[in-house]
Amino acid sequence: MKPFIYDFTLEQLQEWAKDNSEPAFRAGQIFDWIYVKRVNSFEDMTNLPKSLREKLEAQFQFVTLNEITRFESKDGTVKFLFGLQDDHSIETVIMKHSYGNSICVTTQVGCRVGCTFCASTLGGLKRSLTAGEIVAQVVQAQKILDATKERVSSIVIMGIGEPFENYDNTMNFLRIMIHEKGLNIGQRHITVSTSGIVPSMYKFAEENTQINLAISIHAPNDALRSKLMPVNRRFPFVDVMEACRYYIAKTGRRITFEYALIGGVNDRPEHAEELADVLKDMLCHVNLIPVNYVPERNYERTPRDDIFAFQRILERKKINATIRREQGHDIAAACGQLRAKHMESSSR
Repeated sequence: MKPFIYDFTLEQLQEWAKDNSEPAFRAGQIFDWIYVKRVNSFEDMTNLPKSLREKLEAQFQFVTLNEITRFESKDGTVKFLFGLQDDHSIETVIMKHSYGNSICVTTQVGCRVGCTFCASTLGGLKRSLTAGEIVAQVVQAQKILDATKERVSSIVIMGIGEPFENYDNTMNFLRIMIHEKGLNIGQRHITVSTSGIVPSMYKFAEENTQINLAISIHAPNDALRSKLMPVNRRFPFVDVMEACRYYIAKTGRRITFEYALIGGVNDRPEHAEELADVLKDMLCHVNLIPVNYVPERNYERTPRDDIFAFQRILERKKINATIRREQGHDIAAACGQLRAKHMESSSR
């Protein structure tokens, strides 16, 4: 299969141009056609010589995302189930905020991390996406927003999959997104979320970016985290916390800790007290997330009053904490739910 044109950073396209006896500036023109003019074919790149367009056609292809279904929430959230060229499917979400449009992207087909409250892991990991398949989700979202003269203002890498188990493709995706000659998304408007893949956390600390890092912890100790997140057996909680402290010391940037509150499991006052003690003196912020109902799981949502009580305990102990504003609750916007339903109906 020919590689996707979206897989290539500008620097890689410049190398390709050199290898194909084309001047380096042609790479910039190609990049402009792809990300600024957002064309769908090489033939549309009308300021390129016909011979160059033929080379591009012969050596590359565009990513095709087939829209299987689309759900629109009352709050403006739009969730897509896209089919890939190998018949796998992925999810992408456009979220409307007062400050702009945020896109939540997927990095893998399925997930092997195995969080017990998450639909993304149902069916396991099928494969990782290429950088271009991740890029295509943002481009597709931007094309939709073009109709109302809006733009993608922020990106969260919190869809299906573990981005730090697809590290190189995720980083190439990020380099393409932030490039000033492309979509030019501000680095501080991008957040990558990991379940705590420790070696990749250390690598990310050395990348010298302004991209935000979020860590899914969901428990204040090793034993409970291992029950909720089997990945904790590979990368124990103490090692994740050590990697977080290294990241903060190396970059000077704050980490967001994501904590999904599950009724009667990890949402008691003693859990809040223990979490505050673990995070004491760290440059961090806790994002409390009322767990989404997943039919295949038996977890219950934490009552509203208990969520606020958990937050108050953290703040009393000087830990900054907010409660995530729920979006798309009426359209099954939790990661993996659309894909799981599609897989079930396809298997029938």
